[in-house]
Amino acid sequence: MSFTTNLKNEIIGIDGSEIENISELAALLNVQAEGKKKIKIITESVSVSKRIFNLVKKVFQINCQITVRKNYSFSKKNIYILEFEIEKEKWQNNLGLNLEKKQQIPAEFIVADEEMKKAYLRGVFLVSGSLSDPKKINYHLEFVFINEEYAKFILQLLNDFDLNAKILQREKKYMVYIKEAEKISDFLKVIGAGGGLFYFEDIRIYRDHKNMTNRLNNCEQANVEKTIATANKQIAIIEKVKAADLYLLLNDKVKLVADYRLKYPETSLDELATIISLETNQKITKSGVFHRLKKIEKIAEKIKR
Repeated sequence: MSFTTNLKNEIIGIDGSEIENISELAALLNVQAEGKKKIKIITESVSVSKRIFNLVKKVFQINCQITVRKNYSFSKKNIYILEFEIEKEKWQNNLGLNLEKKQQIPAEFIVADEEMKKAYLRGVFLVSGSLSDPKKINYHLEFVFINEEYAKFILQLLNDFDLNAKILQREKKYMVYIKEAEKISDFLKVIGAGGGLFYFEDIRIYRDHKNMTNRLNNCEQANVEKTIATANKQIAIIEKVKAADLYLLLNDKVKLVADYRLKYPETSLDELATIISLETNQKITKSGVFHRLKKIEKIAEKIKR
């Protein structure tokens, strides 16, 4: 079962207030409903069909007739058909919807306050939304609509909660989407999906920690490779001075560092300074090792010239 399906199954269990139920039902039927007096809703989602059935019963005190059919298309999912009759005035007065239009801007009283906006967005997510599993590479929450004006309305509704939603046209449809993990978490809070939020945050924290560990490992590996490359260069210079029979001309302090560089070819300058200090009882710093190796390098440059 997908993360989106689990999320929608959680949402349908939310027990809203009377006005919240009205707002959520307005969102559900705005996208799904067909007809004028006899309303017909067709969906492949059992979660959506259950939610609509329960909310119609609560808001209008009537039962929907439900028919389940096999879908013989590519998806092979069941189709759930809900039908009920209601007077036009009752529909418009309660839900603020025009029966002859789909995906329309709802009446102002449907999203009059923050809680009603949250309930409306719950309904919108149930019928038009999907959220990628946070275990996958990219975080992605999207809503798909056929009506541009309605898509822009939902965009504004999301951004009323500072969710940084954006919109783009995809073929003949409009996609409203959120990419930032933190904003997706905020959206889950907005619609009241506590279980989905905890799951999403657990995975997000694990991924962030894993990414940080990988970055540190990569940084450490890069430092090791840089140390070895520098040491190899220094060893090559020492060998060059030796090959020119100039090694014996080095003073004892410089020669000591050169000998230890050859003896410990994979150590950093800091480590080399510590080893020399411990083994010879001659205190030397990283800077001291560096400057003595630089003297050998200058001799190698003279040989080259």
